[in-house]
Amino acid sequence: MQPINILLIGGGGREHTLAWKMAQSDLTQSIFITPGNAGTSMHGTNVSLDITDHHQFKNFCIDHHIKMIVVGPEAPLVDGLYDICKADDHLATIPFIGPSQAGAELEGSKAFAKAFMTEYNIPTAAYKEFSLENLEEGYRFLETLSPPYVLKADGLAAGKGVLILKDINEAKTQLHSMLNGKFGKASDKVVIEEFLDGIEFSVFALTDGKNYVLLPIAKDYKRIGEGDTGLNTGGMGAVSPVPFVNDEMRDIVIQQIVKPTIDGIADRGFDYYGFVFIGLIACEDGPKVIEYNCRLGDPETEVIIPRLKNDLVQLFLSTADGTIGQQEVKVDKQFATTVMMVSGGYPEAYKKGKVITGLDQVNDSIVFHAGTKKENHQVLTNGGRVLAITTLGNSIETCTSKSMSYAEKIDFDDKYYRTDIGKDLE
Repeated sequence: MQPINILLIGGGGREHTLAWKMAQSDLTQSIFITPGNAGTSMHGTNVSLDITDHHQFKNFCIDHHIKMIVVGPEAPLVDGLYDICKADDHLATIPFIGPSQAGAELEGSKAFAKAFMTEYNIPTAAYKEFSLENLEEGYRFLETLSPPYVLKADGLAAGKGVLILKDINEAKTQLHSMLNGKFGKASDKVVIEEFLDGIEFSVFALTDGKNYVLLPIAKDYKRIGEGDTGLNTGGMGAVSPVPFVNDEMRDIVIQQIVKPTIDGIADRGFDYYGFVFIGLIACEDGPKVIEYNCRLGDPETEVIIPRLKNDLVQLFLSTADGTIGQQEVKVDKQFATTVMMVSGGYPEAYKKGKVITGLDQVNDSIVFHAGTKKENHQVLTNGGRVLAITTLGNSIETCTSKSMSYAEKIDFDDKYYRTDIGKDLE
């Protein structure tokens, strides 16, 4: 087939990684990224496009002969961009990588996801959901649990809507605060669930809503501080593969979690052409689901996509035409790790616009841009998570050491990164 023009939506490290991989395909003519960042501009053309303006969006796709739409972040999917495109005669035939609004509810609502898991017998933590009207019931439910207490905002809260608290009085105070708008509308409902003790890892399926292939398994590191302490972030680093996920556990995950999830999506009749990210925890009595996402994780994307040997555009086309189940995923056997460089103060207040230097010193690792922009021929910080430095090699220790050596050479004012990514797996 003739190479195609692709529109990629998003502007973080995940999108830079996807643009980097899709640009390697013989099936790619041009990639347009909105809004993109300084890194994505190396593999395509960044464009300013209001995707909520249907007229502008449609005209761009027509004028630029877009033949595939790939959505990176969750918000456009939860807001129904797939449904809007499929309802338009001009856009309906364009392959769209991302689920319908109904399918995206698996990420858009924690309560919806937990009910889905319960219906299809997918192992997860015991839970109940509460609103302001039954706040007192929420207090009483907390009293039936043992610490720590897990409170989750029902809706999207930019990765900040999960609280894990050791004190019951603090848990009650935070439940009251959440239901009174701590996370805006996202916490109009709150899911309280039992705390699961174990090691977390992430599984990624690419599905057409009935069939699927599995991508490499990864583990990310969410907290800001060494030893996984401090505030939750969007992710401070990641490792793939995960040594403790052996063939036996992988088979259990497939049989008890992945297959029932895809079967449930098919049973519900969701239009679902894209990624299912399953956040898991390895407990003593087996793996359990913590959450679903309707897109790839970040920074896991920065370690799983570099290990993928397949043509990603071909996989996407097979997803769109319903033949993904016939594809065989080929994976590099090397380890991949990524170390995230962030702005000082993140995940709370931080400053933007700091000049980044030293990028030209990286020669045998990959630097994926997250929060960056180009201005006057300089690359500047433009977010909390700034750069992800990914290295492939024969051991986790080798990879992280090399990534950290480059994190020392790359510089911007008030930079920070964790030095313990992957050390618990070595």
